Amino acid sequence: MGILRAIAPARPAPLSLGVVDGAAGGSGELVTRLRAGAISALGEAYDAHQAHVRAFARRLVGDIGAAEDLVQETFLTLPRAIRRYRGDASLRTFLLGIAARHASHYVRAAARRRAAMESAARERRDPAPTPDDGAQRAQLAERLLRALDRLPMEQRVAIVLCEVEGYTSEEASRITGAPEGTVRTRLFHAKKKLRVALSEEGLR
Repeated sequence: MGILRAIAPARPAPLSLGVVDGAAGGSGELVTRLRAGAISALGEAYDAHQAHVRAFARRLVGDIGAAEDLVQETFLTLPRAIRRYRGDASLRTFLLGIAARHASHYVRAAARRRAAMESAARERRDPAPTPDDGAQRAQLAERLLRALDRLPMEQRVAIVLCEVEGYTSEEASRITGAPEGTVRTRLFHAKKKLRVALSEEGLR
């Protein structure tokens, strides 16, 4: 569903889901220091991975402010969550999983804000607006986000990971901790519901 790319901001460098994320962020030494509660280790993890976590959060939540709050919560909870890290996926993958698990509150808040803004916009909208290309793209993104707002959270995560972020179902399984077959089922139902929602929004 390539139309979903309209909600995606500029993407950082391609994500690696291997066990090691390169020179920084994925090493056993950093994980050991995180488990020991070293503040400097948390700062290093943030510097290495915040751009990717932020990009994912913005696509998932659809609201810059709420996404930023989600990024902060993701890293603030990392020192506790790192106890569950088994080393069978990259630290970046683990961080995206934390963000996905904590996203529900922020998605609901952003959805309420979008609904309120849409209601206010309808009341003051000009009878015959002629939007430029930038405004048209913004309107398209808003309609896509409204359609996403109608999906259950687990299906929303699946479709953002696989259709917007470009992960395979196997990679999405490693991020979410759900079996790959479950991810595929969520993605199937998400696509089905999203097509209906997009049709009702006047999109195909």
